[in-house]
Amino acid sequence: MTTTHFHNGTIWLGPGAEASDSLLIRDGVIVAVGTAEVNRHLASRATGEAAPELVDLDGGFLMPSFGDGHAHPIFGGMEAEGPQVRSCSSVDEIVAEVRRYAEAHPDDEWITGASYDGSLVEGGLFDARWLDEAVADRPVVLRAWDYHTVWCNSRALALAGITAETPEPELGEIPRRDDGSPLGTLREWGAVDLVDAVQPPHDESVRLRALELAADYYLARGVTWVQDAWVEPADVETYLSASEQQRLKLRFNLAFYADPRRFTRQLPEMVRARDRVTALDDPLLSANTVKFFADGVVENETGALLEPYCSSLHNHGLRVWEGESLADAVRAADAEGFQVHIHAIGDAAVRQALDAIEAAIAQNGPRDRRPVIAHAQLVDSADLTRFAELGVIANMQPLWAQLDDLMTVLTVPRLGEERARTQYRMRSILDDGGRLSFGSDWPCTSGDPVEGLAIAVSRQNEDGEPAGGWTPDEILDIDRSLEAYSATVAHQAFADRSPAPWGEISPGASADLIVFARDPRELAPRELALASVRSTYLRGVAVQTGD
Repeated sequence: MTTTHFHNGTIWLGPGAEASDSLLIRDGVIVAVGTAEVNRHLASRATGEAAPELVDLDGGFLMPSFGDGHAHPIFGGMEAEGPQVRSCSSVDEIVAEVRRYAEAHPDDEWITGASYDGSLVEGGLFDARWLDEAVADRPVVLRAWDYHTVWCNSRALALAGITAETPEPELGEIPRRDDGSPLGTLREWGAVDLVDAVQPPHDESVRLRALELAADYYLARGVTWVQDAWVEPADVETYLSASEQQRLKLRFNLAFYADPRRFTRQLPEMVRARDRVTALDDPLLSANTVKFFADGVVENETGALLEPYCSSLHNHGLRVWEGESLADAVRAADAEGFQVHIHAIGDAAVRQALDAIEAAIAQNGPRDRRPVIAHAQLVDSADLTRFAELGVIANMQPLWAQLDDLMTVLTVPRLGEERARTQYRMRSILDDGGRLSFGSDWPCTSGDPVEGLAIAVSRQNEDGEPAGGWTPDEILDIDRSLEAYSATVAHQAFADRSPAPWGEISPGASADLIVFARDPRELAPRELALASVRSTYLRGVAVQTGD
């Protein structure tokens, strides 16, 4: 029997609750909170029972661990495997890094990497000929930060059979030069799939290494549960292998990607994959969710809008599922007992997602389904109360609610100033009785919760601008923000259905905890963004300890 006693610090029990100063865990489960209860348990120890391990918080701050309600961990880990273009601040730097990597890896048949900054070029339109300067004889494919766009060299386009005669694909776009030849940028799955279809798969050992790198990344930042929000059959095999080899380091839930072009065939496969995961009976792995894309992203004008884009007056963006097809698919997945998780960026996509969930409830009847709409970048005022009415969790990425280059260069010009000010209505959804969970969408952006928390409580960029915050009516207090990254993500994950629920500090809960050196509630936003997690505990075991 292993017992640990935390003391001499602030133990946060959630918004509105008085903090405690003492916590006792036994065999990974919280057994007592508060000095009186802890002392009572210690006094009743059995004869011969070892004294508990004492953890002196040294004035630090202990809280439930973070969860990430929407991320792509294998993608994130894979970014370490190719050219390191994430930090490049110009096209020339990217080309130089691709050239360096190619010269260092002469045996690689394909050069693949992620993720470049799409705002470096006007309109996000990157030319294949730029990459040809680095590598002309081998295919090069780079993913953009949004993971909805890729940039290819001419060799990759040729191998994929993408020419001037290639028709526009369903659910995708091939930007072209004036003569009709493909430029080198491919947008959305219908176009990206043309290249993916001819790329050789990564070796499973590489994918397993990527998953472990992702886990290490998250544990260092206090995250112990991740919603993998885009899982395809190869990913299922990677997670199963990791579980069977006992290489999972934290909790993962898998969301199977629903493709409108083949969903009818997919759904039985999803059920079988869920059954395989369930049969493992691994407490760190579940597969309860189906992921739908309702639209794309605003930055390449594929987010679906009720009113057209300012930059193209008849363009309302992309609806991935036309007509009633999304509602039909959501009803089918819901009928199989899956939680639905819908990517919806634009206000038209959010409305379509809400309508689909409402239809599933009406047809399939009441149950504890906890549907999720991820991102919800634009929500029409008429739809705000529907989140609470339908029990929909809004999973938002707080790091995005700032006036950074992405917002000012790519987003605002497409939406216009007035509509841009209605983005990320986090506080509005909470004030209307809805549930708000946080996620990162890592590796599209940073997966460090404290960076998102700093934006949530200030709506300011790293330069502290604008004064008073951008869209200040949507600023959250720190307690609600911490809750959105812990307890509400746990609710999204159905953690309360576990024998030892996590995401809370109470007797009987799993000791999934993090310790900060300082109380984040007392830090200015920029201090908060730089705060590091001192220790991360998963089921009572210290799985990460800072310097």
